[in-house]
Order: sequence, then structure tokens, then C-alpha cells
Amino acid sequence: MTTSGTTSERRVFLLAHTGRPAAIRSAELVVQGLLRSGLKVRVLRSEAADLPLPSSVETVPEATPDVLEGCELLIVLGGDGTLLRGAAFARASGVPMLGVNLGRVGFLAEAERDDLDKVVDRVVTRAYEVEERMTIDVLVRSNGDVVHRDWALNEAAVQKVSPERMLEAVLEVDGRPVTAFGCDGIVCATPTGSTAYAFSAGGPVVWPEVEALLMVPISAHALFAKPLVTSPTSVLAVEVQPHTPHGVLWCDGRRTVELPPGARVEVRRGAVPVRLARLHHASFTDRLVAKFALPVSGWRGAPR
Repeated sequence: MTTSGTTSERRVFLLAHTGRPAAIRSAELVVQGLLRSGLKVRVLRSEAADLPLPSSVETVPEATPDVLEGCELLIVLGGDGTLLRGAAFARASGVPMLGVNLGRVGFLAEAERDDLDKVVDRVVTRAYEVEERMTIDVLVRSNGDVVHRDWALNEAAVQKVSPERMLEAVLEVDGRPVTAFGCDGIVCATPTGSTAYAFSAGGPVVWPEVEALLMVPISAHALFAKPLVTSPTSVLAVEVQPHTPHGVLWCDGRRTVELPPGARVEVRRGAVPVRLARLHHASFTDRLVAKFALPVSGWRGAPR
């Protein structure tokens, strides 16, 4: 539970997808509610121009490393892309992120647009808990040299570039080869990312409290091409074969780098987690059923 600071010192950072009218209206309502309760609000200068905000709202440039300094919470309004953008701010600062879903599924979000009044009330009264979500650190090597470093909350995906050619790759776990095949790509994911790209590729749903790493092939031409679930201390690697066309690495579907033939991508548990603010004690099972609208009629439950 967040407990630091007095009311006069409390400050919240707001990040919104200003390209959506719903996000602009939601941001206006959240800001008004927070200011009425005596909290200060800070936004990015690039977003402030698109939002109807009073002059008392602080603005900062996005390029500043310490944009969240002095803030107790990061509120993000938007879809999955905006929430992942917010996760980068949260990871860099250590400030918990509270997501409000304005998109479709929004597994990272804790609230929906109809819950804005509740969100403001819980923030003002500090009635939320904070949990840590595992991340992954990603290294790209070429000819033995590290040529790129990255991270992800959901997944790192090695994919082909040419639609007419498969990506030939070798999969490795903990320094030992597992299998090689031609494919459209390989997804290395966290439990949080198990409901994102890895799920679309046929991977298992992993409960967030389970500490593990996932490796999920995409359209592999092989008899053994099943998803793998490994220890959280494992090191996963994908080696692009030297004779195959170059590939591309995507981290959380937001950051990309080209992979030359022979490149090696290493994935391990991230050193820095992302902190998420939680308003509800609902189980992940209930969240899964609600987000995917799963049929549960006929369930009777355990006998009492």
C-alpha cells in the first residue's frame, strides 16, 4: 500500500492516448477529480496541447529522464499500446502504474472507462495495492559482440522479414540446443505476456504469480514445435542461421531492431520489474473469464 507524502505534496502523473476522443474526455474527468481533492497533476507537454487542462497542471518534456520524479502514481488512459508505453515510464522510475482500459482487451489495465470516479477515489484515499511484474532483458549479439540491448514486459519476438522466406533458427535453453526449424518467428514471453502475442501464437496462459519464461514458435515447420515453459532463472536464446535471410526483433511490439544472418538473441529475467497498482482483489481467473468472455454457465463450485 502506498503511504508516503502528505496531501499538499502528493502528485500524480497522467499519460493518455490523446488521439482518442474518449481518452481526452477521460483525462479531463480524472484531472478535475484529482485537483478537487488537492492532488497535483503532471502531464507531458506534448499531450497537454491536446487536453483541456487548467493552468495548475504541471507539464514536462518527454525527453527528461526524471519526468516522474516526485510522483506517487502513474495513471495511464488508453489501449494496450498506451499501457505498454506507460510501462516503460513505470519501469524507468519505479513509480507504480494504474491502467484504465479504453481499448479492447487490456490485460494490463486495472479499470475500465466506466470506473473513472472509483479510480479517482481510490487514488485519493490510497486504497490500492502494488504488485511487481516480471520483465525480460534482451541482448542481441552479432559475431560475438553485443550490438543491442533492450527489455520487455510482455515479450521479445524474433520474426522473419521476407513474407516468401522462412526464418531458419535454432532454439537454446540454458546453453544447450533444443531444436532447429524454419518458422515465421519465435516469441519469448513473461507470464504477463502470456495473454498477448504468445497467446495468439498458441502459447499457454500463465498466471501472473507464476515465475517462468515462455518460448513459443510461430508457424514452425517441424514435428516438435510446442511452446516451452522454463525456469525464471533460465537463459533463452534464438540463433538466426547464417544462411537464412535477416530477421527482426520486436520488444513489446514497440521497439524494433534488424537481425543480420547469424545474429543471436538472448533473453533472461529482467533486473528491473514493472510495478502495477491494483484496485481489486479479484483473482486472475475471474479477469481471464471477463476479458475473453469465456462461457462458465453450468459451474456449481466445490461442495460446501
